[in-house]
Amino acid sequence: MKNIAVLGSTGSIGTQTLDVVRRNPELFHISVLAANSSDELFEQQIREFEPELAVLADVDAYNRLKSRYSGKTKLAGGRQAFIDAAAFDGVDTVVTSMMGFAGLEPTMKALDAKKNIALANKETLVVAGEIVTRRAKEQGVKILPVDSEHCAFFQCLQGEKMDSIEKLLLTCSGGPFRGKKREDLLDATKAQVLAHPTWNMGQKITVDSASLVNKGLEVIEAKWLYDVSYDQIQVVVHPQSIVHSMVQFRDGAVIAQLGSTDMKLPIQYALTYPDRVQSSFDRLDFWQMKDLTFSKPDTDTFKGLKFAYEAGAMGGSMPCIFNAANEIAVGAFLKDEIKFLDIYDIIEETMLKRECIMEPTLEELFEEDRWAREFATEVLRKK
Repeated sequence: MKNIAVLGSTGSIGTQTLDVVRRNPELFHISVLAANSSDELFEQQIREFEPELAVLADVDAYNRLKSRYSGKTKLAGGRQAFIDAAAFDGVDTVVTSMMGFAGLEPTMKALDAKKNIALANKETLVVAGEIVTRRAKEQGVKILPVDSEHCAFFQCLQGEKMDSIEKLLLTCSGGPFRGKKREDLLDATKAQVLAHPTWNMGQKITVDSASLVNKGLEVIEAKWLYDVSYDQIQVVVHPQSIVHSMVQFRDGAVIAQLGSTDMKLPIQYALTYPDRVQSSFDRLDFWQMKDLTFSKPDTDTFKGLKFAYEAGAMGGSMPCIFNAANEIAVGAFLKDEIKFLDIYDIIEETMLKRECIMEPTLEELFEEDRWAREFATEVLRKK
């Protein structure tokens, strides 16, 4: 039985991870639950799974929970307690499903404690890919991708030599605005942006999917997970979201991974690897399946993908700047403070303003993240 820590347990990936555990009680035990501030849902999770430790990063939420809960689970509160939970004794795998740059510190804490990582927090590799992957190798632990596309690559590469990769074909649904041009998006509403055609996700990642920033983050993540160049990563628009990604090999063969649009599939694979276990998830029906189509992304309209390639090619601290600016811009959009297309302007202005630090330390990355957030906030105030 594997002992699991779920960091970000009340979010979309976190709740689906717990559903996988719920379906396989003979395989998994939840040792640690950690979340930010959703104390009522968190309390339900504690009562159901009875972890040894439960942590809320938000101190007010922790105090509310503490005043109600009297069970056997140990409670802790605050940001540092959240980070420390990643190194809890006896945990085999840490599911990093928290959102954004905030996932970097707990991921590093888990790696230092020699925990395997089921990685759903792509920003960790975007901002500090070289540092994180090097630490994982030093500690002899695995980083198992939970993102459907990167889990697809991982499955396609089983039994293959990494130097046989010619190209990673990273699929993309195109989001709710596929086929639209910039002029069509001048007055895009929040409801329109959040209406993803194939996936049910949290708000931030849904906005990123509409802007194609999310696909850009996945490009940078793929570079670090599979040690390829950016020229070897090709984004392909595939609106049916049936082919989750493909690998083209140097002999011209292409291996693809297909499946239903259910995040519990890659979550379960990451938790049970190298085994496959029975599931009741939806199956593809090839008798009923119609067209599978593929096309080139429109990076003139959806500039988030172009900016990601540029940040990745520059390397160093620039992906950190890119990510921080986007997090600030998306937060402002979700609060109705800016328009959808303003997201691109904020990212671009922030990237152009800052010199890139090559081979940054973790401390320098934290400083770059802080600077980028402050600068992006000033930019959006002028909108």
